[in-house]
Amino acid sequence: MPFVDEVNRLRANETNITSVLRERIAAYEQELKVDERGTVIAVGDGIARVYGLEKVMAQELVEFPGDVMGIALNLEEDTVGCILMGPDEDIVEGDVVRRTGRIAETQVGAGVWGRVMTPLAEPLDDPDRPIAGETTRPLEVKAPGVIKRQPVNEPLYTGIKVIDALTPIGRGQRELIIGDRQTGKTALAVDTIINQRDSNVKCIYVAIGQKISTVRRIAAILEEYGAMEHTCIIAACASDPAALQYIAPYAGCTIGEHERNNGRNALIVYDDLSKHAKAYRELSLLLERPPGREAYPGDIFNLHSRLLERAAKMSDAEGGGSLTALPIVETQEGDFSAYIPTNIISITDGQIYLQPDLFHQGVRPAINVGLSVSRVGGAAQPRMMRQVAGQLRSDLATYRESEAFTQFAEELDAHTQQILRRGQRMVEVLKQPQYVPQAVEDQVIAVFAGSEGHWDEAPADAVDELENELIEFIHEQHPEIIEELRNKQELEEAVAQALSETIERFKAESPHLEKDE
Repeated sequence: MPFVDEVNRLRANETNITSVLRERIAAYEQELKVDERGTVIAVGDGIARVYGLEKVMAQELVEFPGDVMGIALNLEEDTVGCILMGPDEDIVEGDVVRRTGRIAETQVGAGVWGRVMTPLAEPLDDPDRPIAGETTRPLEVKAPGVIKRQPVNEPLYTGIKVIDALTPIGRGQRELIIGDRQTGKTALAVDTIINQRDSNVKCIYVAIGQKISTVRRIAAILEEYGAMEHTCIIAACASDPAALQYIAPYAGCTIGEHERNNGRNALIVYDDLSKHAKAYRELSLLLERPPGREAYPGDIFNLHSRLLERAAKMSDAEGGGSLTALPIVETQEGDFSAYIPTNIISITDGQIYLQPDLFHQGVRPAINVGLSVSRVGGAAQPRMMRQVAGQLRSDLATYRESEAFTQFAEELDAHTQQILRRGQRMVEVLKQPQYVPQAVEDQVIAVFAGSEGHWDEAPADAVDELENELIEFIHEQHPEIIEELRNKQELEEAVAQALSETIERFKAESPHLEKDE
């Protein structure tokens, strides 16, 4: 028996020694804090290949010499492909690269509003005043699921008559603005931002691949019209590395998500995703990812869908906040069938198409109402606007069709002449100068006057002035009509009758209404 006891004692001691050694080794590893490093094996064109970062995470920030930051994008078997956020002239083969342990992130919170900054929250408007955000958030996160969302049910007014009447936008919607160069796409977005100055909607404008002078001009316009206080501009300009242009929309979306997740409302403009796709194509080809259609990598659709899916109207249980997205896409000669336009059209909830021909004819905004559509915003459109604009789209389509027919007809019947007369004046009603967004009540009055035929006998070139004078007349002498529309959001029969009588009294006093011969 003594021999057996001795054996058991030795075995117990062996177990104790092993457990103690394991604990000591684990504690020693925690104290050591290994700083994982890698080595640059190739660099050029804003891309660096690094060997040795075995535990690096996707989208992790890594530090290069000269305080240049990079993002680990390609995690390959032996190397890591990193995109550089700064110049690569001072980075050479053999340089040491350090992990930061942080996923790519940006500043969010109250400190970003009224500022112009890079995607990494470096100030561009005042370098001596750093961005003081409340916290940081990762650039890319998973979009909220269906259970956390609710249907779009609250309007986001752009202040632009033709949009709010025919292609309404709701909070949480994704509405594409598409058209050729120099057709007014950015102007629509800037007007929409200006129109939010008296609302509770924060705005983020993401400039991708634009000239720095353009960004400064937009910031000056927003400042002039009192909209910069509730706006943040993220700028990744044409002179910046492709990597900054690639992460710019994610930085803007992260700022908007912070507002949305805290029960507030935000609007983000991506200007534009065509340049974003080109930046990503450049990075992908340099990282030797296989090219697909038009040399874009095969995951470009997934890239934009992940981004745009983050726009949402959250459920009441999640705070009820919203993030509305207005992506902009540039077409070449009106080619809708190009790869990027078709991708984003299929992702979004509708599109606003700006037609070059209309733009050159002086129709501003040059929106083609036949090709523009809003698939979900109508549910958020106020009833009074649906009442006055219900037949507007079909009336304009009939006008365009009759206008084309008149090119081949010498004599027109009275009915066709009336269609042309009404259509010409409705086109004038829907014209709107830049930086002059209208309240929805004023829009309803303008559309009502045109669609009910009150301007049919007026000269077409006088309609714009008549409309402005009419709205001023009603505000000054019949403010009860404005209050009724604002409070009830509905055009009741009695209010419609009063509005018609008011317009007739205005016409009787107006010097512009001599009948056309």
